[in-house]
Amino acid sequence: MTLQIAFVLAVLGVSVVLFVTEWIRMDLVALLVLSALAVSGSISPGEALAGFSNPAVVTVWAMFILSAGLSETGVADRIGQRVLSLMGTNELRMVLVLMLTAAVLSAFMNNIGVAALMLPVTMDIARRTGTPPSRLLMPLAYASLLGGLTTLVGTPPNLLVAEVLKERGLEPFEMFDYAPVGGAVMLGGILFVALIGRRLLPRRDPATEPATDRKDLRAQYALQKRTFTLALPAGSPLGGRPLSDSRLGSALGMNVLAIFRGADVVRAPGPSERLIDGDRLIVQGRLDRLEELRTWSTLEIEEGTISPKHLASNDVRLAEVRVAAGSALSGRAMRQTGLRQRYGLNVLAVLRSTEMLRATPAVARLSPGDRLLVQARREALDAIADGEDFDGVRTVDPDELESVFRVDYGLDERVFAVRLSEKSELIGKTLVESGLGDSLGMNVLGILRDEAVTLMPEPNETLAAGDQLFVEGLKKDLDALEGLQRLEIGTASKGDVAAIESDGVGVLEAALSPRSRLAGQSLRDLHFRDRYGLQVLAIWRHGEVHRSDLRRLDLAFGDALLLQGPRERLEMLGEDRDFLVLTEAQRRAPRTNRRWVAGLIMLGVIVPVLLGLLPISVSAVAGAALMVLTGCLTMDDAHRAIDWRSIFLIAGMLPLGVALEQSGAAALLAESVVSNVGPFGPWAVLIAFYVLTALGTAIIPTAALVVLMAPIVIKTSVEIGLSPHAAMMAIAMAASASFTSPISHPANVMVMGPGGYRFVDYMKVGIPLTILVMIITFIVLPFAWPL
Repeated sequence: MTLQIAFVLAVLGVSVVLFVTEWIRMDLVALLVLSALAVSGSISPGEALAGFSNPAVVTVWAMFILSAGLSETGVADRIGQRVLSLMGTNELRMVLVLMLTAAVLSAFMNNIGVAALMLPVTMDIARRTGTPPSRLLMPLAYASLLGGLTTLVGTPPNLLVAEVLKERGLEPFEMFDYAPVGGAVMLGGILFVALIGRRLLPRRDPATEPATDRKDLRAQYALQKRTFTLALPAGSPLGGRPLSDSRLGSALGMNVLAIFRGADVVRAPGPSERLIDGDRLIVQGRLDRLEELRTWSTLEIEEGTISPKHLASNDVRLAEVRVAAGSALSGRAMRQTGLRQRYGLNVLAVLRSTEMLRATPAVARLSPGDRLLVQARREALDAIADGEDFDGVRTVDPDELESVFRVDYGLDERVFAVRLSEKSELIGKTLVESGLGDSLGMNVLGILRDEAVTLMPEPNETLAAGDQLFVEGLKKDLDALEGLQRLEIGTASKGDVAAIESDGVGVLEAALSPRSRLAGQSLRDLHFRDRYGLQVLAIWRHGEVHRSDLRRLDLAFGDALLLQGPRERLEMLGEDRDFLVLTEAQRRAPRTNRRWVAGLIMLGVIVPVLLGLLPISVSAVAGAALMVLTGCLTMDDAHRAIDWRSIFLIAGMLPLGVALEQSGAAALLAESVVSNVGPFGPWAVLIAFYVLTALGTAIIPTAALVVLMAPIVIKTSVEIGLSPHAAMMAIAMAASASFTSPISHPANVMVMGPGGYRFVDYMKVGIPLTILVMIITFIVLPFAWPL
């Protein structure tokens, strides 16, 4: 083994580990692979970047646009609705019709797009017929994958297989060359799921009421379980405060669904809604949080003001820092930036031009030029002075501390001292356990204990009786704490829960779209309530419902969200590209006046390819351009339609296939396979490659898997006299049949939340389906592509 082969194999091994662990997002892994191979000289710079102009990659992004055109103009929706109207209420018939419809659409549209298009329709049908969504959504996802097996443009692996054959000087697969094997697999897979597989699917929380009554959603998410009432007694410190200042959300992780105020009901109250003594709040969350908070002794505010000299020492200083232009901090809330963890900074105040961001600095989004007054150790200030996020660091001299602190930043009211009484339940807890930061929004700047001051205490610092804490925050939040402790707890009736909806306020279910930008961000960091005017009541993830502390939960693909808010806001959500609304009535209206135009454009893409007049890459790009030119899509729609993560993943991994071949690593791996399996004949070799590819789909993106397997399979085929076309057709079937796990394909992830599926549900149906697909493939393959 040469050094170059060892390096290429090492890159392969590391990339597989990163794909499996997802320590780094997959598209970034691909770009790092490309960079490593180019920098090491394993491939030339031109070969490293060739993936971005590869015809298969170009065709993939063009097909995303074409699929969006068919979806936005209602072509696919019209076909789907017409066929789905034939479903009836028999479950077997419903599954058969649903899968056939999705499979046919997926033959000419991107399979992720088909799943996204059909998901709301399927959810609506499930509710109208009283069928559990879990009985229909996995068949939908599998049908979109099975249909993609039948044509060249049905799925990216098919395009990549054809392109690899062409690059090796072999005749590439044409548009319907996949149909004999793929069609047999599709029909066999649909019959299996309809007759056997659906019986292995769970029946979870069936919707037993008509779609016009949303009570089924309240039952599905079991809102009654953690819904109770809180009443404000006379003289409550919370009286007159807006909900945003009540700390019900930040301190207790609770959602206020409605307020009963005399004979009136305020549904989906906004953050500015002011509480009144006697209000009865319908609240969702964990009661134990409130019970724990009621055991706290009220913190005692010390008289007088804090001198800024108490916040600085020889080692810890107050300083002003300025956010640099182009800083990675720009546009991010401070709690997202991790300024304390990354830079060792306690932020006391933010000054933007002449405006002081007094409310809550922790939620302020930073902008270039913002001045931050910070508390930091000397070495931290020296480190950030050399960084790129700040372009100005000025340590405040001792003689100007008072002026900067009180005049420039006006911190007299925001920095004060509190003392822990001898009976405080916070004694013995660490700072992070105390909840002073999360619950009350207080930043502990120092602790005075036994005449000694500890500045910038660590989160694991244990509190002791008599401690005097120097904090940055709002004194009124301590009053809010007392108000929370005095709330009167009651039981919520079914009528109380039903009252969260009215003619003007509704409940809706939505899922993150496969190209959503919100994944990985928390509701708090997204300022979700302010941004959308909607409240998240619950999140369904991996078959479990989360109803409390939602603001801290990072959103993930596959999540289904139960949302409450004004109906006009719910309708607007149908326009948002980050969400798939799972109620058809709320979906964005298609551009039906361009329906026939979009259909003719798609026909114009396919016919020249069938007649051999144009390569699919050129035809697809021309069709994508016409979709925009004719108004079927806007250019912004076209940009959003492209899954750039997939494009970077494929383009970045293609150079690894080249490196495997040129370095001799592919030959080495091929020889290893032949030496171990070759004695059993070509069938054994082909089956080994198929099984290896099928197993790989559970952990490696299918497009990347094809790129990795192609040079090895072709090399082996040539050596043992096996038809490369038969071998690559088998690999295409194995790579695209990604049924065994939710993470193996975006379509599988997309239905996980709405269907309430767990990982094991995919294995129950996916493993036997994968075995069946392999059997059908090897039965039909010799007739269509002789070995």
